[in-house]
Amino acid sequence: MRFFRTLWWWTLLALVVFGLQACQKKEESGKPGAPAQKADAGTDKAGDTIKIGGIFSITGPVSNVGDPEAKTARMLVDKINAKGGINGRKIELCMEDDQGNETQAVNAANQLIKQGVVAIIGPSRSGTTLAIADLCNQKEVPLISCAAAAVITDPVRPYVFKTAPKDSDAAEQIFDHMTARGIKRVGLLTDNTSFGQEGLTQMKKVLPKYPGLEIVAETSFGKDDSDLRPQLSKIQAAGAEAVVGWSILQGQSIMLKNAKTLGLTVPLYQSHGFANIEYVKAAGDAAEGVFFPASRILVAEQLADDNPLKKALVEYKTEYETTYKADVCTFGGHVYDALYMITDAIEKKGADRKAIRDHLETIRDFKGTAGVFNLSPTDHTGLTKEAFEMLTVKNGAFLIAPK
Repeated sequence: MRFFRTLWWWTLLALVVFGLQACQKKEESGKPGAPAQKADAGTDKAGDTIKIGGIFSITGPVSNVGDPEAKTARMLVDKINAKGGINGRKIELCMEDDQGNETQAVNAANQLIKQGVVAIIGPSRSGTTLAIADLCNQKEVPLISCAAAAVITDPVRPYVFKTAPKDSDAAEQIFDHMTARGIKRVGLLTDNTSFGQEGLTQMKKVLPKYPGLEIVAETSFGKDDSDLRPQLSKIQAAGAEAVVGWSILQGQSIMLKNAKTLGLTVPLYQSHGFANIEYVKAAGDAAEGVFFPASRILVAEQLADDNPLKKALVEYKTEYETTYKADVCTFGGHVYDALYMITDAIEKKGADRKAIRDHLETIRDFKGTAGVFNLSPTDHTGLTKEAFEMLTVKNGAFLIAPK
């Protein structure tokens, strides 16, 4: 009997000690410097929702870009979920606003990775994309950027893709258009964001393909600049026969108004960053006649009925404008393309990060809003310069520019 009482007391003591050790481990795991708990690796878990991340500049100086991207993401996810999701599983859209700021973008990416998203769409800007590209690549999370800089996908990072056509292709479209009109002397006015400065780099890089063109002046502006007449006067004094503005800031509308005030009569060009009717509205009648390369989404109804892109373009444009009672723009189209690429990968290969990445590299003849995509292990954009159409502004509306 004494033996059993002793055994009972030792058993009770062991349980108490074990409980104390378990509590201590739990408490220590929450302390700074404690070993991190393993995050959800973004692997397929049948029955769960599928988490897809989005990082957009919903507010801040480039909200004209990020806001329609966020709206497009919400609209499409609601549409997909209303139809039952992907293979019976609903999408959970995990969206962050980086406010156009690189540090905010990094924080957002880390947050989404910890949440276990299977892929991230965005960011809106080239600078914010480049701020998180290596992070996503190291963590092996597929990133499909909505930004244009060629350096996002060149050189190739295994887990980094983009749906916006390359800025180098936009530069060639502009120079092709100028050359066809006999223009020889060009002035450049770029913003000082990474978008503007990378655009300047790409324009200079492709210029040798156009021996008849010469850059006679170049200048820049910042997000807080409200008067660009000094910069335009410098270009005018250099004898430029055309001016290229390269920006995603409101300054591109200011440039057009200032050019009219100065009586600048040479042809005015903008980059693909002008592809939002809000910039035209801000410039008013000063926007008349400006040329710029853009996705055909802006002129979807003007395309021939046999154009292979027309069906998708008209469908997206109609959905967006009906849902939000606002004009569609190319930036939301980049989210449209990215989301449907990701959902295609999940439907065919499952909600697994590596499987999604591997499938993206095999996409062929994907008809999106930006063009026909053909991706490969050596090309993570999959578009040519023909993805752009040269447009102009007439009576406050976008039209296909005369050839």
